[in-house]
Amino acid sequence: MGIQKGDNKELPNRINDQIKGLKEVRLVGDNIEQGIYPFAEAMRIADELELDLVEISPNANPPVCKIIDYQKFLYQQKRREKEQKAKSTKVVVKEIRFGPQTDDHDYNFKLKHAQGFLKEGCKVKAYVFFKGRSILFKEQGELLLLRFANDLEDIAKVEQLPKLEGKKMFLFLSPKK
Repeated sequence: MGIQKGDNKELPNRINDQIKGLKEVRLVGDNIEQGIYPFAEAMRIADELELDLVEISPNANPPVCKIIDYQKFLYQQKRREKEQKAKSTKVVVKEIRFGPQTDDHDYNFKLKHAQGFLKEGCKVKAYVFFKGRSILFKEQGELLLLRFANDLEDIAKVEQLPKLEGKKMFLFLSPKK
């Protein structure tokens, strides 16, 4: 059998002697007749095949156990998780910073950068940073961010409208699919 009693690593499933208090189990696996067996019989079958009895679904009635090589089972589970992680896309957020008094040239320069980021599939976090007394120009900052969102509406959708948090006013944009 794959796991010995001396191995006390934290395992995701209970196996062999760790399974306690069960009268009967639903047995599944390769090379065995599937069905409901007394627990002792299921353990005997696993011993004969020199494999492990692994509790797959403890909340089922009766609990589902599978006769497999537990090390191979763990390896396949890790491989599946790794494949899923590789398939999942990572969200990249690019930041663009404005001042409340940003002039047209700087605005257009940053607009082009934002268009490039959105075309790459990145999300864009545009914000206006208010220094000192410039917080008096909150309306200018909001108008700037709304103009920015409006100029990008053909390639981006607004995730969050301008919102003031402390000395920064944020706008979140994500690329249109």
